Amino acid sequence: MMNSKIRVLVIDDSPFVRARLSVGLNKDPHIEVVGTASDPYSARDKIVLLKPDVLTLDVSMPRMDGVEFLKKLMPQYPVPTIMVSAFTEKGAGVTLEALEAGAVDFVAKPRSGNNGRLDDMFIELRAKIIIASTVNVKHFKHRVNNNIPYPESIVGPLISTRNIIAMGASTGGTEAIKEVLMHLPPQSPGVVVVQHMPEKFTETFARRLNDQCHLTVAEARSGDRIEPNNVLIAPGNRHMEVFLVGRDYKIRLKSGDKVSGHRPSVDVLMRSVARCAGHHGRGILLTGMGADGAEGMREMKQAGAKTFAQNKASCVVFGMPKKAWEIGGVDHMLPLDRIAGEVIRSLLSAT
Repeated sequence: MMNSKIRVLVIDDSPFVRARLSVGLNKDPHIEVVGTASDPYSARDKIVLLKPDVLTLDVSMPRMDGVEFLKKLMPQYPVPTIMVSAFTEKGAGVTLEALEAGAVDFVAKPRSGNNGRLDDMFIELRAKIIIASTVNVKHFKHRVNNNIPYPESIVGPLISTRNIIAMGASTGGTEAIKEVLMHLPPQSPGVVVVQHMPEKFTETFARRLNDQCHLTVAEARSGDRIEPNNVLIAPGNRHMEVFLVGRDYKIRLKSGDKVSGHRPSVDVLMRSVARCAGHHGRGILLTGMGADGAEGMREMKQAGAKTFAQNKASCVVFGMPKKAWEIGGVDHMLPLDRIAGEVIRSLLSAT
């Protein structure tokens, strides 16, 4: 049990939202809202005065938006921050910028009039605040090196359509996924990714990665062929599976119950890769709370695939990788900046 309550500062320009968030968060016995602020300027003073453990921050505010506030705050006074974002395409884009600027995670505001979804949002927000209170935000403020460390002459053997990389992540995963992809060389095997994220956000996430990486990145559609130098992101609220047609891997999207607490689920993806790719597969499990992906990674390893997980020191939340390691699903536990290189070396050594 926690010895003291998690001190939260709520930052939102709407008095109604500030009041609603305060009431909803204070229902958790582990959380205490110690103050509210209507804009980043008053928030700055209250952060110094109240010393909160976690911030909740509205994405869109007058005078200074949440992203600009984070960019100014984090280098001087880093505080774990959960973004509260509109469930829109614009809201998704700004939220992803906030994650790049140092936010730990986000929740999407429900559409107006949906009280059931509001209750779900509070459950999600309270859980994420508890996780955020354990995160050291100083540890993931570095920026990746965009130089690709592999000469093109050595990557020819990797382009076999039989090779495939399956990757999963949750809390802190948007930046971790980007770092791995930026360090994969040209003509890498096809990559399939599950990042726990709602609808609209996954499409925006894929577009941003496509703009930032040398690989081609898109949100997956049923029937898509998995090709070298291409990355397919599972859409929010749909499970993604890989199946084999002749010598080609293709994508199947489906609804159904949540698996390991999520839809899309990393376990669903990795189990399908274990079945159809065997030793041609490579599994990567990155930062995230919970255990989704642990069983799937173990099945990939049992099928002959090589598996890699992010180590504790470089994780925002060492939950999913830890569970995979504990059940014997991980061949190599590595710092984030070494994962891409080791995956490629494992593929080269197998040719």
